[in-house]
Amino acid sequence: MAKANQHVVPSGKGVWNVRRSGADRATKSFTTQNHAINFARKIAKRNDSELFIHGRDGTIRDRESYGKDPCPPEDHK
Repeated sequence: MAKANQHVVPSGKGVWNVRRSGADRATKSFTTQNHAINFARKIAKRNDSELFIHGRDGTIRDRESYGKDPCPPEDHK
């Protein structure tokens, strides 16, 4: 089963929505982006998925990954 990535996206109504990838409706709406990010981060951590944070213009401005990385960076110690 594919992991349910979370997106924090602006709404045309001046609120921020947390939406699962591929979903038609928002999981939950918030008055501030920070509250939406904190809520979405908890879901992404629980699902070992990714969090995409969109800016006011809708473009992705940040991305956070949770879970096991299939290609972790090499340790050069």
